[in-house]
Amino acid sequence: MPRKRIPPPLGRDGRPISKSAAKLRLLKTLKCTTKFEKLAYTAGATLVAGVDEVGRGSLFGPVVAGAVILDRADRIRGLRDSKLLSAERRETLAARIRERAIAWAVAAVDAARIDQINIYHASRLAMVQALELLLPAPDYLLVDALTIDWPSAEARCSQNRIIHGDALSASIAAASIVAKVERDRMVAQWDPVFPVYRLASNKGYYTPAHARSLREHGPSPLHRQSFAPVWMAAAPQEVLAFMLEESKERESTVEIPAFATNDQ
Repeated sequence: MPRKRIPPPLGRDGRPISKSAAKLRLLKTLKCTTKFEKLAYTAGATLVAGVDEVGRGSLFGPVVAGAVILDRADRIRGLRDSKLLSAERRETLAARIRERAIAWAVAAVDAARIDQINIYHASRLAMVQALELLLPAPDYLLVDALTIDWPSAEARCSQNRIIHGDALSASIAAASIVAKVERDRMVAQWDPVFPVYRLASNKGYYTPAHARSLREHGPSPLHRQSFAPVWMAAAPQEVLAFMLEESKERESTVEIPAFATNDQ
């Protein structure tokens, strides 16, 4: 029997909305609590770390992971999925997390590595690297949607893989916030270097203007060359033209050294 087709969700105007808009609508209905943390404590855990990544769908720059161990005696109010917070609110909460958490860390995997091992494995690698920086080390993990081989695949730390974890778990939300703030800072630093892509505003994500810049100017060295909107950009990398010109100038001025011979 054929499956019954589920109609797409509709917006206020009665038209179908995008998958990303539908996801945001769902996330807004979820409540971020310490329920999963309390279950871990009941099971015997003492240091529970939330782990999340940001930048997975971006066309430019690194994927960044955060890991946070919250102090269960010091509740930070207002934690929720970083995608649902304004930039200003994220900055405020990130400062509170860094100041009041037992431990926190962020780690980044750059675009070149993403192209080598793919974004899924790069995201997991960033998470592992963030956990390796946590002091003290956690004895239980709450992870957004993934299972992490930490400290090793043979001896994984006890963990709970939670779908939409950044919208349901305070610890994962905290990790999402510190990672998001750090990644936005990293990407915005490249805006003066590559102004045609408007990185300060889009943070490397797909927008019609970003896609148009890729078609007109080609990708930068820090774009993810394995992502379709990047490798499909037909134009040459005009942003590298000045580098190529300088390289040619240096080559033309290099003196060829004289070699000694055995001729008598």
